[in-house]
Order: sequence, then structure tokens, then C-alpha cells
Amino acid sequence: MDVTHQHRIRRAGLLLSSTIIAAGLGIFSAGPANAVANSEIVPNGQYEFAVKLTMTGIPTADGGRRNSACSGALIAPQWIVTAGHCFRDFNGVRVERPVADLTTATVGRADLTTDIGHVATVIAVRQSPTTDLALAKLSFPIKGIKPLALSRKAPNVGDVLRITGFGSVTSSSPVPSPQLRTGQVTVVAVTAPSVGVTGLAPSPDTSACPYDSGAPYFTEHGKGHPTLVSVESGGPSCPHSLEERTSRVDNIADWIKQIIRG
Repeated sequence: MDVTHQHRIRRAGLLLSSTIIAAGLGIFSAGPANAVANSEIVPNGQYEFAVKLTMTGIPTADGGRRNSACSGALIAPQWIVTAGHCFRDFNGVRVERPVADLTTATVGRADLTTDIGHVATVIAVRQSPTTDLALAKLSFPIKGIKPLALSRKAPNVGDVLRITGFGSVTSSSPVPSPQLRTGQVTVVAVTAPSVGVTGLAPSPDTSACPYDSGAPYFTEHGKGHPTLVSVESGGPSCPHSLEERTSRVDNIADWIKQIIRG
């Protein structure tokens, strides 16, 4: 977590550095299969564009290593979107490169204990110049999964969005989840860089947690055509019923398309 902003929990979370043996081995402590506080389980086959990012061996300021995780979404066959702060150096500066020894993206696998879907390596990163959002290029194009479309118009206060993420269920001793979970939120504020949301369903305190950084917030139109509105950036300790900050997509959609097209 971002200890410099204790009232705004950075959703990338933080595993202990390799000066502690368990973290050095990449071992996550045991925990329940939860993600997105007070949410619902997503079965395999739904929201296949959802992405779990796993970072192994991130350098620390003391010369050690730590492991971490983020969430994201497939927006083109070889590109995913996530939070910009998921790729930052040990000084907290966002960078345009993978920072870990290995960063993998698991796509199309809601239950991480199964072997469906795809696992690719992140080979490049591009940071948004205006908001906490990054694009990550995969080592190969993902086939058989429809990417999440980008919104081209600003959201309105009162809009209902859905979030999917692989984060913890709580800010207390958080661990990444082996199971994708989902909930709904309501838009309460819109600014140039961000969209503010609060929990709606299944509970008023349905909210993002550590390791949900980069999780997509999207609209649903009937049974098809979900559209990306924003990605998770940060908020209070979860679960909570306060405003969560997310990074807006519609006003940088042209930039995103330029990066994807190369």
C-alpha cells in the first residue's frame, strides 16, 4: 500500500520485501477466495476480458525483492489496461517498463485454480500522461476472447457501473484472490482525470481493495457489449461506503488507440 497516502489506499497492495523469507520465495499467506469487498463470485466463462497481473521480484530500495499483483482488462488482442501505479520504481515513480523480474497476465480465467484461458508475459508498458492508467503489451495476441470496448463519452452522475477484480476482501492483511469477483457501483463525481464511485450492489460498501488496482469499471448493455469507463486507482480502507477514485478512459481513448495501433 502507499503509506505516504494512508487515507487513500493504493490498490496495488504490497507484499513484504525479500528480507522476509516467505515474501522472498513468492509465498502468499493463506486466505479466503475473495476479491472486491462484499461482492459476488464470477464463474469461468463470464467477463473473460478480466486480467490478473502477477509481479514477481520487484526491486526494493534496500536491494531486496517483493511480489505484488494488480487487476486489469483486455482491450485489444495484445494489450491490457491497468493502473499506472502498478508499474512504478522503488521511489514510487511510474515507469514505462515492467519493473518486476517477471510480470504475467492471466486472461480468461476467473478461477485461477483452473487451467483455462491464457497466460502471457508483459513485455512493454505505456503510461497515460494525464491519469493513473497504463497500457501493457503482451508477449502474444490473445485469441478467442473479445476485448472490452472503450467508452467514447463521459459518464454521468448516477450511472451504474460494474467492477471485476482479483483483489483482497479487506485492507487488513490483504492477499490477492484466486477467484474473480464482481459488484456494482454508482458514479458520484466526474472530473477531467477521474470518475468517483460508491458501492451499490450487492452492498452499499461493495468496494475495491488492495490488488484491485487497474480493475475495470464498465457499463453493461443487455447481454453484450460491455464498455470500459474507468479503471481502479485508489480509495479508503476497504470495505467502505465512501468515494473511490477511478481513472477515466473516454477522454484519453484516442491516445489509447494510438498506442494500440503502434
